Amino acid sequence: MAAPPRLFHVGGVIADVVLEVDALPEPGGDALATSSRTLPGGGFNVMAAAARSGMPVVYGGAHGTGPYGDMAREALRAEGVAVAHPPKPGLDTGFCVALVDASAERTFVTSLGAESELTLGELRALRPAPGDFAYAVGYSLLPAPHAADLLTWIAGLPPEVRLVFDPAPVVGEIPGDALAAVLARTDVLSLNAREAAAAAGTGDAERAAALLTGRIRAGGTVVLRDAAAGCLVAEEGSAPVRVPGFPVRAVDTNGAGDAHVGVFTAALAGGLDPVRAAHRANAAAAVSVTRRGPGTAPGAAELDRFLADRTAPDRTAPAR
Repeated sequence: MAAPPRLFHVGGVIADVVLEVDALPEPGGDALATSSRTLPGGGFNVMAAAARSGMPVVYGGAHGTGPYGDMAREALRAEGVAVAHPPKPGLDTGFCVALVDASAERTFVTSLGAESELTLGELRALRPAPGDFAYAVGYSLLPAPHAADLLTWIAGLPPEVRLVFDPAPVVGEIPGDALAAVLARTDVLSLNAREAAAAAGTGDAERAAALLTGRIRAGGTVVLRDAAAGCLVAEEGSAPVRVPGFPVRAVDTNGAGDAHVGVFTAALAGGLDPVRAAHRANAAAAVSVTRRGPGTAPGAAELDRFLADRTAPDRTAPAR
């Protein structure tokens, strides 16, 4: 029997310093946090979501030797994620300060570390096989010493390896030629409505999703995450399909998009078509926002229970 598809994640795992506040302070102001936690974040959230859904996952990114790097490796191994490379000596993993306000919205400030030092040699050592998935994020394409290494590796991926790309909130800062090159090789483009508007030049979600299908690899899928409304699934040659979300009481939206794309990828790897994979991913995101913290994707059994009394979406229904 063939080995199940693996996910090779080459984005960065960082530490999330999560501060809950009643409201963000004005410029020059101050605010007292009602709670604070330090947790593994960044790419960890996606990998944990995919691994909890049963997909074999390899962390192919870089990591450091300090306390944040130690925390990241321990968390990855606890999720069953293989760590491909040894830590970078003399450099710790970076961190992100995540401010979560009373509406459950989050605001990020990030300081990069060892995860930004991934070399072409390390990338080429990964060797994903036909049927596997590779995963890249927009932060890795910002102007930096190793951004060209990632572009070279992506361009050289075997055609049978599917690339999942999340351009992240920095999509508008990615050099145009780099973004175009990665999109042209992308099989699954997962992004939120704000990112889609920046990438496509329109705030109309359906139009943005449709436009972006023409910029990714032939036969690929655009998944436009639309918060509580669910998501749009778009493929070239057909109208985008609206896949409804699930009504829940959100307490923390941090990591919900990561839960969505991790579960979506695992569902695709497991044989679901994109619309049914999106239905499952919407459920995972809904569960995630009812919990505090970034890495809150449910496991496969819990997700099955959540969906047990819910019907699958009509995959023929176009977005309205």
